[in-house]
Amino acid sequence: MSVNTLAEPSHDTAAGVRVNDFAIRVATVNGTGSQSANQVLLRTLFQMGVTVTGKNLFPSNIAGLPTWFTIRLNPRGYFGSKREYDVLVAFNPETAAEDLDNLAPGGTAVVDVKLKLGGRRADVTIHEVPFGELAAACCPDVKLRKLVANMVYVGVLAHQLGLEAEEVERAIGRQFAAKSKAVELNVAAVRAGREWAASHLPPEGRFRAARVPGRSEKILIEGNAAAAYGAIFGGASVVAWYPITPSSSFAEALIEHAPGLRTDPATGKATYAIVQAEDELAALGMVLGAGWAGARALTATSGPGISLMAEFAGLGYFTEIPAVVIDVQRVGPSTGMPTRTSQGDVLSLAYLSHGDTQHPLLFPAGPREYFADVVAALDAAAVLQTPVFVAADLDLGMNFWMDDPFDYPPGPIAHGKVLSAEDLGKLGGFSRYLDIDGDGIGYRTVPGTPHPKAAYFLRGSGHTEQATYSERGDDYEKLMARLKRKVESNLHLLPAPIVESVPGAEVGVIAYGTSHWATVEARDRLAAAGTPSSYLRVRSWPFAPAVREFVAAHERVYVVEQNRDGQLAQLLQIHAPDLASRVRSVAHCDGLPLTVEAVEEGIAQREGSA
Repeated sequence: MSVNTLAEPSHDTAAGVRVNDFAIRVATVNGTGSQSANQVLLRTLFQMGVTVTGKNLFPSNIAGLPTWFTIRLNPRGYFGSKREYDVLVAFNPETAAEDLDNLAPGGTAVVDVKLKLGGRRADVTIHEVPFGELAAACCPDVKLRKLVANMVYVGVLAHQLGLEAEEVERAIGRQFAAKSKAVELNVAAVRAGREWAASHLPPEGRFRAARVPGRSEKILIEGNAAAAYGAIFGGASVVAWYPITPSSSFAEALIEHAPGLRTDPATGKATYAIVQAEDELAALGMVLGAGWAGARALTATSGPGISLMAEFAGLGYFTEIPAVVIDVQRVGPSTGMPTRTSQGDVLSLAYLSHGDTQHPLLFPAGPREYFADVVAALDAAAVLQTPVFVAADLDLGMNFWMDDPFDYPPGPIAHGKVLSAEDLGKLGGFSRYLDIDGDGIGYRTVPGTPHPKAAYFLRGSGHTEQATYSERGDDYEKLMARLKRKVESNLHLLPAPIVESVPGAEVGVIAYGTSHWATVEARDRLAAAGTPSSYLRVRSWPFAPAVREFVAAHERVYVVEQNRDGQLAQLLQIHAPDLASRVRSVAHCDGLPLTVEAVEEGIAQREGSA
């Protein structure tokens, strides 16, 4: 996914009117049904062809605390978050005053009349709406009125911003599919809001949404759902998981979609198994057992689960068993902030377990890459015979993103060096951990292979090339050197970095994962202000040679990431210690999606003192 593929054609607009270029903030209370209304608004804009993204900021309790949903429209395809928003919908009495105070000057606010905020600011337009009365008029059920009130706001905004009525109602039909009464009720609420706004509010003079033709080929999808499709089309046959925010929606999407895509039409039987384990450690244990038995197996979790998986991660690395772990990162340590995003697990993932390990990591930035990276991780794990981690985050996993449709995985599924009974008959036997090809990867068999020489003893203790027990130092050193070599000599199995070189630029910028989106726009702003920069987006670790070459080519290299300690920057300094002084961290860790301003200011301030 790139900025260029989502850029919109320009619009001829009246002076002062911003078309498809503003941000909407909806401030409500968790558990009041606001999410359905928010998604209807987001999907309506998407169906109109507008380049749009939505960010949901919600509390970790079930109900009662503030929640915010931000929708950004941008004709250039910028998906990074901004600090300011231009249109506000305020429902929550606890935060309404602060939400209104943070509205950008010249903005428009739609607020519940009961909040009595009409005269709070003179530099913004404030529309007071009787949401309760409008909900009551179209919903006789008192218990449902609070939920319906949210859909009334969609109707008000639909009128003010110029949203097409048929697209709003089509989005409602999709949101409440198979629930005809819910569709009727919510359509009525939207119409009530639209009609009230048409007769009571002046026309919106600054912000408009307009249809963009030729955008029907795009998709709108939650990141974790994209990853679930990646598991399905990547051939995963065993998935073990334990519920944890923000990864649970991956397994839920898999459970929803796998029956229709992975059921044998001849027998009617599933060609996969999805198992809920008793905890995250057990989940990885099941995945390793399945991988040892020849299945393509994976699990999904978040930071606390990664901590529990450390012992089995080391076992998988040392005994060389394929496994894939998706880590949808959240703020830690400990329980931390379960519903806030982070890139704080990078160092943990890279070296997870005691002793010396080195786990391949993949860093998707959007749904299309998330899908492809799960497929690539399953292949890499099979070929390298090792655990591979897909390092996503809450922002990617639990939010809806606009992207290009996914490509069907190219080529056949990779199984790696697996010996059949026929192979063993020709060879007369094999040594499990012997590197006969010079690539660090041994040959393996799977249980049940019908040959007397197929079996070997799998052990997490010291072992020889023949899989026999050993505590000899030279055996251990040889084994550990090979484990490191087999990954570093096969980096072509991992996604390559994406490089944009700017001739003459002294500054280089490195980002990864969802930090990419704020970085793209921040670089454009910095270039406009006189600080051009080259750019490298890391797609995987261990680093490809191009990463070191990029650092060597620039006097100052800023690594943008979402954690406190600059974890990828540290990995880079370990990777290239002779270039460590060039690497500078631009780290941000407030748990919110990274803002363009945080990146721009972080680099500009350091450049000012350079």
